[in-house]
Amino acid sequence: MSKPLSDYDKRKQISVRGLAGVDNVSDLKTNFNRHLHFTLVKDRNVATKRDYYFALAHTVRDHLVGRWIRTQQHYYEKDPKRVYYLSLEFYMGRALQNTMVNLALENACDEAAYQLGLDMEDLEDMEEDAGLGNGGLGRLAACFLDSMASLGLAAYGYGIRYEFGIFNQKIVSGWQVEEADDWLRYGNPWEKARPEYMRPVHFYGRTEHHPDGVKWVDTQVVLALPYDTPVPGYRNNVVNTMRLWSAKAPCEFNLKDFNVGGYIQAVLDRNLAENISRVLYPNDNFFEGKELRLKQEYFVVAATLQDIIRRFKVSKFGSREVVRTDFTCLPKKVGRAQPLDMYSWICMLPEALERWPIDLFQTLLPRHLEIIYEINQRHLERVASLYPGDMERLQRMSLIEEGGMKRVNMAHLCIVGSHAVNGVAQIHSDILKATVCVRLCGTRDTHLLSTYTVITSIPLSITHSTSIPLSITHSTSIPLSITHSTSIPLYINHSTSIPLSITHSTSIPLSITRSTSVPLSITHSTSIPLSITHSTSIPLSISHSTSIPLSITQICVLLSQAAPGYHTAKMIIRLVTAIGEVVNNDPVVGDRLKVIFLENYRVTLAEKAIPAADLSEQISTAGTEASGTGNMKFMLNGALTIGTMDGANVEMAEEAGEENLFIFGMRVEDVEALDKKGYNASEYYNRIPELKLAVDQIAAGFFSTKQPDLFKGIVDMLMHHDRFKVFADYEDYMKCQEKVSALYKKPREWTKKVILNIAGSGKFSSDRTISQYAREIWGVEPSLEKIAAPDDLK
Repeated sequence: MSKPLSDYDKRKQISVRGLAGVDNVSDLKTNFNRHLHFTLVKDRNVATKRDYYFALAHTVRDHLVGRWIRTQQHYYEKDPKRVYYLSLEFYMGRALQNTMVNLALENACDEAAYQLGLDMEDLEDMEEDAGLGNGGLGRLAACFLDSMASLGLAAYGYGIRYEFGIFNQKIVSGWQVEEADDWLRYGNPWEKARPEYMRPVHFYGRTEHHPDGVKWVDTQVVLALPYDTPVPGYRNNVVNTMRLWSAKAPCEFNLKDFNVGGYIQAVLDRNLAENISRVLYPNDNFFEGKELRLKQEYFVVAATLQDIIRRFKVSKFGSREVVRTDFTCLPKKVGRAQPLDMYSWICMLPEALERWPIDLFQTLLPRHLEIIYEINQRHLERVASLYPGDMERLQRMSLIEEGGMKRVNMAHLCIVGSHAVNGVAQIHSDILKATVCVRLCGTRDTHLLSTYTVITSIPLSITHSTSIPLSITHSTSIPLSITHSTSIPLYINHSTSIPLSITHSTSIPLSITRSTSVPLSITHSTSIPLSITHSTSIPLSISHSTSIPLSITQICVLLSQAAPGYHTAKMIIRLVTAIGEVVNNDPVVGDRLKVIFLENYRVTLAEKAIPAADLSEQISTAGTEASGTGNMKFMLNGALTIGTMDGANVEMAEEAGEENLFIFGMRVEDVEALDKKGYNASEYYNRIPELKLAVDQIAAGFFSTKQPDLFKGIVDMLMHHDRFKVFADYEDYMKCQEKVSALYKKPREWTKKVILNIAGSGKFSSDRTISQYAREIWGVEPSLEKIAAPDDLK
């Protein structure tokens, strides 16, 4: 039965013709029914909501295909310099809404669904979040792919098509429980398999040295099968490609083995090869000695390089197709290179500063270990020529760590092998030079470092057009559809003319709606305990009539995931849920404070939680957080930030004005000074009564009466093994929270800061970041021209 139309729905009842080739509502309905009948083989009598979603997805995808083909034809004809973005994660979220927005189809599809008696939100909710990432790294990659397409760059994303995402998080009796993220179980309407471009990837084996060269023999072969997913630009007819590799075992069977009963084992052995793309490896786990992770890293790089070279070889001059054989021009079409055997343009900085054991490298990639030894030899010869006789320097700067277990230092290898390394935020570029580069070069002087690489500071960012949910209701004076970073800062000089009222969409199922504080991160022992002690100090203050009044009603919402093998992180999540159980049912606290943990944080949940927040907690100890793109999304959506001078908070303070953020805690130089002095948690514990009370009650089982010792491990970590020095920031953090509460009681002043933050968020557009990368690092020029509409496909 059709639902009644609201005024908003009535305004949307129009036939939308966006770009050339977009059909009207009637045609959308016809194509929807065609896919329901002929693609899904269903009718309205037996079709489910998921069937309707797939029919709509295929209908929208039809509008992508022509542009996708035309874009690739354009690249083939023009032969531009191409950008290849390799990542082990692409946290794309859901594709349907993003595609409709980029193709200007959202109104027409909404109206078509309404006329078919369907609810668009119900259909969108049937789409699984693509299980290709689990945090900031993957979400950043997704934003970058969006911007590359919107800026008209000939760009490709390359990664792994994981059969299972990292996991679905459930909270059962307060504990995190992991369930399989089988995101492909119903199929994926957005991808297209390309078996014709399947590539072999070799592992294990041995090397043979001959006068005419080196051969890698007796290897185990895994086939990399590509699946292509379209990445549409924002209303410019450009549709780039994300190519994800799936591991497949070779089809050949040894018939002799079959004859002796080896068939079953032969089939089972295939699974070992295909495990490479089976599951997304938790990026917060400890990789050392983990063969699967190294296999995944090499698998995606080896397959991608073969694909890049295949595409490079084929070119078109006029009407003639030619095959390139001169590889000296490869950097002009693929990326910059420096004279180190072309290594610089294929090397990417691995996360977590990996150090791979030599034995593992020797077993898995014996030929590559020889190449690394050769790179190291040339590197050390260069160092020796600059510093004759300095053996200590040679040992320190070696790419191979000696002593104990020999390892390949991947960070050193990347710095030596890359022509540019980005420290992201300026603060972390400085830290990179002061830590990794000092270990490598022995000095902060960039003279030696500059002989290898350029350390840049190009801040990370987010895709503005997809970072503001369509359901959010802002003042109409603020643009919601933001294509380029220049759109927002224009308002900063006119902020007084913007109505001082912003209504947030509160989609989180809460019975009360108050000030919402949302710290978002993969759980570490850095920032969450600071929020925990704050949340515990407030109810304790109410109960004991101490000096910290709860002057405003607050909801503290925490979203986080712990890697399956990360025991401490899981215990921190359990402590959060335990505090919630006590605080939320405390008759004295009442409704003045609620502590809520929302399970299974992912892109779709972020789209609801972020616009609902009034305060964003970005409270890592200075120097420990990477960039942080979540805080940018909060900033853009109207939440103020309480945080340390770490990561992107520094740039945010520069853009919006430090007075419009709530900055507290140590700076990097303070942390360094405390390291030299020696951090003693007991000093703060004994000096600050509220902190002592909170810690004592956690230790004594106040939040775990049936298991009084349950959280003693967390307390022991905070008191004796806390490398993040959480207590050192506690007192300043609590004072800053008082400032937050005081300002929140002044809506006009609060909202003015909100508007200034939104106005200052223009810098954090991924369009700006990609443009800067393109010009300064990749040597390509963004193009805002539209590709010809796909009316006449060739």
